[in-house]
Amino acid sequence: MPLRREEVEDALKTVQDPDLHRDLVTLGMVKRIEVDGNRIDLVVELTTPACPMKDRIRADIEAAIARAASEGGHEAPEVDLEFTADVRRPNEKVHGKASPLPNVRQIIAVGAGKGGVGKSTVSTLLAVGLARLGARVGLLDADIYGPSAPTMLGLTDLPTQAHGNMLIPFEVHGIKAMTIGKLVDPEKPLIWRGPMAHGAFKQLATQTDWGELDYLVIDLPPGTGDVSLTMSQLLPLTGAVVVCTPQRVAQDDCRRAVRMFEQLGVEVLGVVENMSWFVGDDGKEYDLFGRGGAEVMAQTMGVPFLGALPITMPLREHCDLGTPLGNWEGPSAIGASVDDLCRAVASRVSIASMQGRYIQPTLSVT
Repeated sequence: MPLRREEVEDALKTVQDPDLHRDLVTLGMVKRIEVDGNRIDLVVELTTPACPMKDRIRADIEAAIARAASEGGHEAPEVDLEFTADVRRPNEKVHGKASPLPNVRQIIAVGAGKGGVGKSTVSTLLAVGLARLGARVGLLDADIYGPSAPTMLGLTDLPTQAHGNMLIPFEVHGIKAMTIGKLVDPEKPLIWRGPMAHGAFKQLATQTDWGELDYLVIDLPPGTGDVSLTMSQLLPLTGAVVVCTPQRVAQDDCRRAVRMFEQLGVEVLGVVENMSWFVGDDGKEYDLFGRGGAEVMAQTMGVPFLGALPITMPLREHCDLGTPLGNWEGPSAIGASVDDLCRAVASRVSIASMQGRYIQPTLSVT
C-alpha cells in the first residue's frame, strides 16, 4: 500500500530549511503534493532561484519520505521533486493574496529614517486632513516603542473597548484610530524583541474593527526595523510617505528609508519636508534647518516631492493638547499647507492604484 498524502505532508514537516530553521510546511514552501500510486509529485518554492541549499533540501526530502515509507511498512516511493522560486519582493507577494483588511481600500504607510522629524505629526495631519476632504480614514499608530496618538489625538481619558476578540477603534476628530499606547501602561517601557513587536502590530492591524475605510494611514516607528518588515509581509500597501526635515543629517537617514520601502516592494508615494520654515512674531520666515533640502533629495532619488509643512507654535500646542482640527483655525493656521499635502498624496494613491503592479511570474528552478 503506498503512502497517503497526509503521511507525505507529515514527513515534510520534519524537513527544515537550513537557513530559516523552520520546517517546509510551516514556512508555506510546499506548493503541491500529489500522490499517484507509488509516485509522489512535489513542488517546493525556494526563497531564491540560486538557493545554495537546494541539493541539501532535496536530499532531506527524499530521506524523510523514505523513512516514513519504511516506518509504515510501505514500498519506497518514486519522488518527482520540482523547485520553484518566487522572486517578488515581500509586499508584492502580499498583493497576490486576499487582504486581511478587505474593507480598507487604500493603505498608506508613513515612515522616516530617523526619529524627531515629525513623522507622527504628519501622520495625524494627513489622516485628519483626508477626512476633512470627505474620505473615511483610519489611523493606526504602529510606533510600538513610542506611541504618540494618545497625546496627539487626546485619547488619554477615553476607555479602550473591545467586542469579542476585536478592538473597537476610537472615533475622534473625524477619523478612527488605534494605538498600542492605549493597551499598555503609559509609563511602562516596551522592552520587546522582534517577535513581540510583530505580534503587537499584527493584532493592532487585523484585530481592530476598522469597518469601511477609504484610507488607513499607518504611523511607523522610525528606522528600518521589524515593524516595517512585518507590515510589508502582512498588508497590501498602496504606498509609503517618507518624512524628512531639510538638513543633511536627516536626508541621509531618509534615503535609507526610501531604499527600504523599495526593497520591500512598497511604492514610495513621495517625500514630505517637515519643519521646512518657521514664521516669527515679526511675520518673517526663518529657514531654521535649511529649507528645500528634502525636495532636492527627492529629485535626486527620482521620487515625488509631496510638499512642505512649516513649524509653528500653534501646531506644537495642538499636538500637545490633542486638538488636530485646530490647525485649520486662526491666523497662524497651516491647514492650507496640509490640504495641499493631502491632495498630493491622494493623487499619488490614485496613480499607484491604476498602474496594475505586482503581476510578476514565478521562476522555475531546474
